[in-house]
Amino acid sequence: MISAVILAAGKSRRMGRPKMLLPWGDTVVLGHVISVFAAAGLEDILVVTGAVREKIEGIVSEYGKDFPVRTVYNEDYQEGEMLSSLKCGLRDLAGSGARAALIGLGDQPQVQEKTVRLVCESFRLTGSPLVIPSFQMRRGHPWLASRRFWMDLLELHPSQTPRDFLDAHRRDIQYVEVDAPSILADLDTPEDYRASRS
Repeated sequence: MISAVILAAGKSRRMGRPKMLLPWGDTVVLGHVISVFAAAGLEDILVVTGAVREKIEGIVSEYGKDFPVRTVYNEDYQEGEMLSSLKCGLRDLAGSGARAALIGLGDQPQVQEKTVRLVCESFRLTGSPLVIPSFQMRRGHPWLASRRFWMDLLELHPSQTPRDFLDAHRRDIQYVEVDAPSILADLDTPEDYRASRS
């Protein structure tokens, strides 16, 4: 089984309001990301919460009526940036039967179902311990780490980033070329949000 870890703990400082809760289609940004991952066949979706925890847990609870989604709270979200949320998610999955974690961003509603499927299928077909989508030679999200590398990620120093980990293990990466620039796009500022909806 591949479990998804959706990082949704950020404080949205640059956006000025909780970006996971911004309207997107007939739902909100995070709701759309959850539905895309579920449509791609993920049977276990873990949302890592932090800021505006209660509101995000409320959204996930609603989606949990139809999709296999749940939450875990990152107590270190204010200091740890993305890495602390990734570690929180992996620690939660440690006792599960998951063979790999698909790491996605809660503020990336442009993510496409076909991209999610391609990354997961590449892992199933090749067994590569790291699978990353690539657009025009640039790495994006969601990317996959097999259980083999979870301890390496958990042992990263707080000053390090997931990028540092990937750079150190570049020879283990299986790249999946996609024609979707959406793997590079997330929502950090009001300008990003307006541009994504235009």
